[in-house]
Amino acid sequence: MCVFCSIIKGELPSNIVYQDDTVIAILDIAQATKGHTLVIPKKHYENIYDIDEETLKHMIVVSKRLSAQIVNKMHADGLNIVNNNGDAAGQAVKHIHFHLLPRYNGDDYVLKGTEHNYDLKEILKQIQD
Repeated sequence: MCVFCSIIKGELPSNIVYQDDTVIAILDIAQATKGHTLVIPKKHYENIYDIDEETLKHMIVVSKRLSAQIVNKMHADGLNIVNNNGDAAGQAVKHIHFHLLPRYNGDDYVLKGTEHNYDLKEILKQIQD
């Protein structure tokens, strides 16, 4: 089973930043930057090619709102929204999702390979307060 589907069903633990009937947003367990959040549709779609447009629109609206909240609460200097589709593009989980990556002046983030061990509960508290 898909790891994101297991999280959505409550079978695996996660740090939920936001959820509604259509999407869930969780802190990425492998924080590339402090506050790295994933926006995931609750219905399983593999990638951008097979998701319906209404769900995709909702994902980007939620991503916009959360991006502003994360930048504000995490005192970030910017933010990347990243979506990978297919193995060649680095899609590790075959369930469409957007990465919200807060950026900090001088951070060491690159698209592959950087991850940090931040306290996810503390980050979640900071974003939600």
